Amino acid sequence: MRSRLAARSARLVLAAAAVTALAATSTACSPDDAEDTGSSSAASASAGKTDSPSAGESVSASASGSGGSSDSGSSDAKTEASGDGDKSGYGQSCGTNDLDFKVTSETQAGGYYLVTAKAKSGITCYLDVNTPSVSFGSGEEGLASPVGQGGEDPIKLTGSAVAYTGISPKTTNTDGGVEFENVIISVTNDDPNPAELKLPDTATVDKPIVTNWATDRAEAVPVIV
Repeated sequence: MRSRLAARSARLVLAAAAVTALAATSTACSPDDAEDTGSSSAASASAGKTDSPSAGESVSASASGSGGSSDSGSSDAKTEASGDGDKSGYGQSCGTNDLDFKVTSETQAGGYYLVTAKAKSGITCYLDVNTPSVSFGSGEEGLASPVGQGGEDPIKLTGSAVAYTGISPKTTNTDGGVEFENVIISVTNDDPNPAELKLPDTATVDKPIVTNWATDRAEAVPVIV
C-alpha cells in the first residue's frame, strides 16, 4: 500500500514539473512576443535607412552643390563684364556736344577771341583733331584758316582740364569786312553738332584765322608768321 502511494506521489510531482516547464516555455515564446520582436527589427531597419542616405543620394547632393558653384562663377563673370560696361565715356573722342565753350575778347596781336573748351560734367574725352573748324556764317569767306601754331595731340578733357584756341576775325589791312555777332565752332569739319557761340562784341571778319588747340593759353594767340 505504501509502495503504491509513493509511486503515485512521484508521478504527481513529475506531472507538476512538466506543467510548470510547459507554462514557462509558452510564456517565453508567445506569438505576440515574436510579432513584437519582428516589428522592432523592421522599425530599426527603416530608421537606419532614413537616417543614412544611400550612395546614390550622396552623389546627387554633391552634383547639386557643384552646380551651385558653377552658377556663382557665372554671376561673378557677368558682374565683372558689367563693371567694364560701366566705363563707357572714357577714352572716346570729343564731340562738339561733349564740350562747354566760353568766348572772351582779348587785345593781344591786334585783338582776337579766345575760346576755352571744357568737358561737360561726367564726360572724359580726347581732342584727337588738333585744329578746330571755325567759321563766321555759312559762306566760304567766313571760314577761318589754321595757322598751325601751338597744339598738342591729343588733349584729354575731364573735370577742370581745359583747352584753348585763338580766333583772329580780320587779318587784312583794308577797311572792308563783314560783321558777325556769332561764331560757329566744331571739333571736326564733319561734326553733326557744331556750336554757335555768341561773341562778346560785333566782329568785323575778313580772312579769319584760328590756332590749334593748346593747354597753354599763351600758345593760342593767333599770329601770322
